[in-house]
Amino acid sequence: MADAILETEGLTKEFRGFVAVSDVSLRIARGSIHGLIGPNGAGKTTCFNLLTKFLQPSRGTIRYEGRDITRLKPAEVARLGLVRSFQISAVFPHLSVLENVRIALQRSRGASFDFWRSDRVLSRYHDRAMELLDDVGLADFAPVAAGLLPYGRKRALEIATTLALEPRVMLLDEPTAGMTHEDVDRIIALVRRVAAGRTVLLVEHNMKVVSGLCERITVLARGQVLAEGDYAAVSRDPAVIEAYMGSEAPAHA
Repeated sequence: MADAILETEGLTKEFRGFVAVSDVSLRIARGSIHGLIGPNGAGKTTCFNLLTKFLQPSRGTIRYEGRDITRLKPAEVARLGLVRSFQISAVFPHLSVLENVRIALQRSRGASFDFWRSDRVLSRYHDRAMELLDDVGLADFAPVAAGLLPYGRKRALEIATTLALEPRVMLLDEPTAGMTHEDVDRIIALVRRVAAGRTVLLVEHNMKVVSGLCERITVLARGQVLAEGDYAAVSRDPAVIEAYMGSEAPAHA
């Protein structure tokens, strides 16, 4: 397997006796699009929260670029280039699409986000913000209040703000959740495009997205790794099919 940029070993999270993630070992290849799938309650989002340090593991280690980041804080791992999105689109609804991206770009100034600065000072971020909006197909929406965007385009805006943080690894939590078929196709094309030169780890329920994007897939069930491989292999795995019974089985997607 290619050089790993992100790895876990024995990753475990317990909540008052309930084991949400149990002994999970992942190896995410540099430059790949890696899927993390499983039935509801499998531990996928908990895994994301552990990787990005919104939760501390009960046991196990997390290594990024060979460095142990197990005890770092969320902002610290984000500064290292490990940046995530969330299941629910997170935008500033009363600011314009352009202003949302410019705020993310202000990370280059350090801890200050300078809401009080003049438009003249912040205009230095305009060109780069427009480049990012063009990358995600939102250049024509730059002056529109973010809260007025259709849901699918809000998710595209969130990807633009994630890209503004210059991630080396993007963790996308259900990027197509609640979308129309047209929006799903747009996001598939977008993720494929922005993945060039970086690594993507995504949690996704839509098997069309997983099969269309992911080079390698890890299947979780009851907090444990059930199977791993390419889509053809995991979709035919009897244990995976059984775990998905009553849900959307990958083999029939």
